[in-house]
Amino acid sequence: MGGPRTIGGVMGRVHGALRPRAPRHDVSKDGGPLQSLSTIRSPLTLSSCSAPVTVLNRGDFCPALTMLPLGHWSCRVAARLSKQPLAISRSYGGPAGPHYDVEEILTTPLLTVKETAVEDLLLTEPDSDHPGKCRVSGVVLEDGSRVYAESVVLTTGTFLRGMILIGLEAYPAGRLGDQSSIGLAQTLENLGFVVGRLKTGTPPRIAKDSINFSILNKHMPDNPSVPFSFLSEAVWLRPEDQLPCYLTHTNSRVEQIVNENIHLNTHVKETTKGPRYCPSIESKVLRFPNRIHQVWLEPEGMDSDLIYPQGLSMTLPPNIQEQLITSIRGLEKAKIVQPGYGVQYDYLDPRQITPSLETHLVQRLFFAGQINGTTGYEEAAAQGIIAGINASLRVHGKPPFVVSRTEGYIGVLIDDLTTLGTSEPYRMFTSRVEFRVSLRPDNADSRLTFRGYSETGCVSQQRYNRASLMKSSLEEGIAVLKSLQFSSYKWKKMIPEAPVSTIKSEPQSALDILKYEEVDMAMLAKVLPEPLTKFAECQELMNRLKIEATYELSLILQQKEIEEVRRDEALQLPKDLDYLTIRDVSLSQEVREKLHSSRPQTIGAASRIPGITPAAIVNLLRFVKTTKHKKESADKLSLNDQYLSKRDRLQKIEL
Repeated sequence: MGGPRTIGGVMGRVHGALRPRAPRHDVSKDGGPLQSLSTIRSPLTLSSCSAPVTVLNRGDFCPALTMLPLGHWSCRVAARLSKQPLAISRSYGGPAGPHYDVEEILTTPLLTVKETAVEDLLLTEPDSDHPGKCRVSGVVLEDGSRVYAESVVLTTGTFLRGMILIGLEAYPAGRLGDQSSIGLAQTLENLGFVVGRLKTGTPPRIAKDSINFSILNKHMPDNPSVPFSFLSEAVWLRPEDQLPCYLTHTNSRVEQIVNENIHLNTHVKETTKGPRYCPSIESKVLRFPNRIHQVWLEPEGMDSDLIYPQGLSMTLPPNIQEQLITSIRGLEKAKIVQPGYGVQYDYLDPRQITPSLETHLVQRLFFAGQINGTTGYEEAAAQGIIAGINASLRVHGKPPFVVSRTEGYIGVLIDDLTTLGTSEPYRMFTSRVEFRVSLRPDNADSRLTFRGYSETGCVSQQRYNRASLMKSSLEEGIAVLKSLQFSSYKWKKMIPEAPVSTIKSEPQSALDILKYEEVDMAMLAKVLPEPLTKFAECQELMNRLKIEATYELSLILQQKEIEEVRRDEALQLPKDLDYLTIRDVSLSQEVREKLHSSRPQTIGAASRIPGITPAAIVNLLRFVKTTKHKKESADKLSLNDQYLSKRDRLQKIEL
């Protein structure tokens, strides 16, 4: 079988073997490492929660993964298996965030899986040249057999000592119908890892033929649809063949049912923290009374008879769930096939792993996904790719592959986890990223493909050549656009549609003109065909040039923000500042709560609190500086008033 063995994706209940296609160079010269995959059970792509794969907020994970080994396939598979591709937030300008409802079934038949449980780790003496009290050498299966490996990746999901909760009932499971991983949890605890507890939940599944779609708002996919991967030219399904989603809403009856039966819900009453940005319907009713909430009805698959009601995660007793579901418009006759449920599970403090995702305690043992305290899917996929790469590099004695905060959302995610840790399920948002304007889905190829090629050897020559061609074409196009400079009057004459101000006396470049929403590369190439026609022959290149022009000023402002925060890290925060009530500063509820709890003394200290985003720090810094300036101005005026008052009194005495 050639090459050392890497155990990957050990979740607890299934063991199977996968052999990937051989990578391009010496990550494994003899054909790539044999990878054993242990997972929950045969349908590996079964989604416990919602089917969508999204780029918005959860960053450029998928486009970034496209540039790296195997991650490339996660994005191409998403495009290949999408039931409904959408681009989110087009109205804000610039590149939108791709969102895919992914088909579950189609990915499974290609795999052969042998079911069993992983109960323990095999350990041996540590390598003398690396820190750690021992080294992993394989895993022990439930039948006592052993699988030896040079490195092991644990991606336990919600199965590590998982506990299912429905109503007042609770029993061990990592997902409905699947056993939890108890032995593995005990092993990790015995090794000295710091263990925490988190929770999540999922909505009930509804029979498609029991829903009255005719009275609901229908939402169709984008036409044309934009694929995740820059290597995919199109989504596999024509827009007319893709599945729609439907929108409905909760109502006062839903709120009444929740309030009357909240005492029957153990999961909501637990102090264990769940995903802040994916709350259950019970949590939404309790936190936001007298409001309605969106419910998206999403198909679970092309051939599936099930509907996933996005926004209705709940853990009420099944009979109460039925009452709640049937009180919603369009769902009056809905039949619940599987009830919603909650799951509580162990996670390990991510400050116990390195930026390569290898643990400090056990050499060659890597953690990825929800075991590190993140939410699942995109965040987990990003970690899985990095852990897999580094597990292989570690075996071959290569330096670790680490993505920095300036290179990708993956880098921000891992840096936040390994330096700050987390006390609640970590979810990626653009606000967590200092360099969010430059870390976009459209330019992931220029940021990570070249490193993937030279450092991991898992990027093919074809992909490298394509990325190189785009990079050189983009650089040349920007240079040519900057060199074409004319007066505002001439630009207005050439392109009347452009809202160019003729008052400006200095010349403007073609790149400046391309910034206007009304102008695109095709228009510029039409009026200046000789220098620009070749840049208008490729739609992808035209789009990239437009985006670069649009964001040029924003990139400058972003850098100024970063420098401002670094310069003012020592700025003192007012001791009496009430973070929960101040209104003159834009801060999320999460940020307000954490600032209120930690009471940092300086801007720098605030920036190091887990969950405090760079965007929040910029807003807080400006608020404090503005408040300080106003106070100083007021104090100065007060001193002037005191001086004038004293002078007036002296003048009266003299008289």
